[in-house]
Amino acid sequence: MRPKVLWIIALLAAGAAQAQIFTLSRDQIIEYTAKNPFERFADGRPKVPDALLEKFKAMSVEEVWTILDRVGYKNQYEGHWQILHPEKKLIGRAVTAQFMPFRPDVNEVLESKAKARGGRNNNQYVIDMLGPGDVIVVDLFGKEEGGTFVGDNLATYVYQATKTGMVVDGSVRDLEGIFPIEMAAYFRAVHPTPIENVMLTGINVPIRIGGATVMPGDVVFGDREGVYFVPPHLVEQIVKNADELHIHDEWTQMMMKTGKYKSSEIYPSPKDPALKKQYEEYKKKRMGEAQQ
Repeated sequence: MRPKVLWIIALLAAGAAQAQIFTLSRDQIIEYTAKNPFERFADGRPKVPDALLEKFKAMSVEEVWTILDRVGYKNQYEGHWQILHPEKKLIGRAVTAQFMPFRPDVNEVLESKAKARGGRNNNQYVIDMLGPGDVIVVDLFGKEEGGTFVGDNLATYVYQATKTGMVVDGSVRDLEGIFPIEMAAYFRAVHPTPIENVMLTGINVPIRIGGATVMPGDVVFGDREGVYFVPPHLVEQIVKNADELHIHDEWTQMMMKTGKYKSSEIYPSPKDPALKKQYEEYKKKRMGEAQQ
């Protein structure tokens, strides 16, 4: 049996008493994100501070990769997207949603649970849960036709609710209507069909987006190259390292522009002891400024 199916069965058994069958409880989210050093939302998701999220605006995916790769988190990046506005970075906290191909008997249970809470088990259920700073991350298993998570109306709602954007491992529709929205959005395809022949099976559970594993509360960071899903306990380390990289590149390019040195004399690090001392003093000064 496939590991993903085993995981779904385990969640079904654990969450049978909950209104949404496949949802981690607050205690389960805390258990699976135990390394989170920050406060949490009411549902248990890690709440990385806004001040740290702000720091990501000056980063690139390479700077995020440096730390994640170094500490063994090699399955947090996914590329090969259609990007709504490549010049806009996507930064926020993940709300995860999982869809699976429609199966009538399973869907009957899901719809019965949804009816008991006064709604339907569809894409709008999770969309209506979104708040400021959230990024909806959707596993629609790459579906194109009928895998359209939003059109222009629901995309408008997503942006107004979050002021961030979305990651959809599936498709969108009404791209002409979505394009004017000032949101960061990553999706696999565009198709005119409405969402159909799928069922919402999980909210705030671990999901797979391409080659990446995503947990509720991960920091979602996207630029024109692709998207990273950053475990909260590594955020501060990434931010500190990015500050050092920025200062290193700043000093290196400043020295190159003088025309006095060959590239190998100063890059990737200065060879001459006097230049090395100069760089260390510059870094100390700039790091102090960055931390103010």
